[in-house]
Amino acid sequence: MTSTNDIEKSLKLDPGTIGVKETTSDEETQEYTTLHAPPYLQKLNTRIESLAGFEARGITRVLPEERQQPSLASDIQVAILWFSANVSVNNLAAGLFGPLVFNLGFLDSALCATFGGLIGCVSTGYMSIWGPVSGNRTMVVMRYFMGYWPSKIPCFLNIVLMVGYCTIDCILGGQMLSAVSGGGMSIVVGIIIVSLVNLIVAVFGMGLFHHYEKWAWIPQVLVLFILVGSAGPHFNATLQSIGDNRTVNANRLSFFSLCVYVPNSWSGAASDYYVYYPEKTSRLKTFLLTLTGLWVSFTLVYMLGIGLGSGIATNQAWADANGISTGALVVAGYGGLANFGRFCGAVVALGVIANSIPGTYSAALGCQVMGRYGKAVPRWVWSCVMVLIELICALAGRDHLFLVFQNLLALMGYWVEIMVCIVLQEHLIFRRMRGFDWTRWEDKKYLPLGIAALISFLLGWLGSVLGMYQVWYVGTLAKLAGGCDIGVWVGCGFALISYPPLRWLELKRFGR
Repeated sequence: MTSTNDIEKSLKLDPGTIGVKETTSDEETQEYTTLHAPPYLQKLNTRIESLAGFEARGITRVLPEERQQPSLASDIQVAILWFSANVSVNNLAAGLFGPLVFNLGFLDSALCATFGGLIGCVSTGYMSIWGPVSGNRTMVVMRYFMGYWPSKIPCFLNIVLMVGYCTIDCILGGQMLSAVSGGGMSIVVGIIIVSLVNLIVAVFGMGLFHHYEKWAWIPQVLVLFILVGSAGPHFNATLQSIGDNRTVNANRLSFFSLCVYVPNSWSGAASDYYVYYPEKTSRLKTFLLTLTGLWVSFTLVYMLGIGLGSGIATNQAWADANGISTGALVVAGYGGLANFGRFCGAVVALGVIANSIPGTYSAALGCQVMGRYGKAVPRWVWSCVMVLIELICALAGRDHLFLVFQNLLALMGYWVEIMVCIVLQEHLIFRRMRGFDWTRWEDKKYLPLGIAALISFLLGWLGSVLGMYQVWYVGTLAKLAGGCDIGVWVGCGFALISYPPLRWLELKRFGR
């Protein structure tokens, strides 16, 4: 990505000001709001952005002439990015929910995880196609589908989601490093280590980010396959689901939905990593690169999580470790390998960093999309703020990982899939012939008002609440469904039914 770094150096703002550009009428008429920063901050920002390999660009559109040249190496690298970022222990923890929370057998859990993960990956793959064609970040692209102001709602939710995910990464990494050290290192110290490495890479941006992800997957895959060999004999592949038919079916759909939520949660950031790709990049290729990297990684770690969860009932050492923490359970899977097992556990623990980096990066970009004052703050500053928030949340929730995970589920799936439904309908029904002018990403008079999208999004949320089955709330429809989490499916149904007529009325009344 050296060409990207060279481009960034030529796009810096005047060191005396931090400028915010907004389009107010058409492409030729621009209004500038100049926010003056204290001189010492100006000097610090200039010095940091001059560092080699530093990405100075924030949410500004990447013009076609600024993109990298197409190459097979770039294609392979982006598939590896998705694989590397998700072949991590936090996604393994989601697999544990099948046997441990939903009381599903090994086969039921495996089928739900495999095909649920596929649907979630398809959703993210679809959202990734907008990066090359537009040159805009995902939440900037959402302005074309939901309007300038309403799109700030999913933008804010995505920031919360990315920070929540990274918080889980920090907790799991800290738990595992503590378990590997035999308790000699506290979970707090482990969390801080994970946060510091995440901070360095996320601050530097896309260049270092790609280099890190390019190699981070190799030790992860090696130690995970060692885990298969070490813990695999203790997996209980004959484990059966518990409960009557109605209960089992409800638990199947709930776990299936969870396995959709996790890969689907990347949909709000999927375009962010493709903005330097050529404008004419095949949409099918972009989709398949994303789908392949995601599905292979999620299938692997889901199955490992299910295997570990299935063995707890018959392996007392694993049960005791799980009573300490999820991270300790993973380390217990290497129990027969003595010190080498501890080394493998440390490698797995540090692997969560590869998952934290893209989340922190996209959360920082989201802060800039939220408004002109947010845009005025450099991306690297927002990255520092995001890591600090993640660190505080991880320290506060370090003893309650499953509770954090469960409370995040509603944000992980419901709103993201509703958003994707709106994008899909606008794309296929209303924009097939008209297309988009991607140069007008800040032109409020060109972008849709977003009335239809906002109403449809809120109706989708209403449906999600009615079908929600969480620890802290059970919706009316979820009760009728036998205690099954159908929130995402009801929410998507409400959005799919309501959006077309509302959008037709909006176009007829306002013309955009």
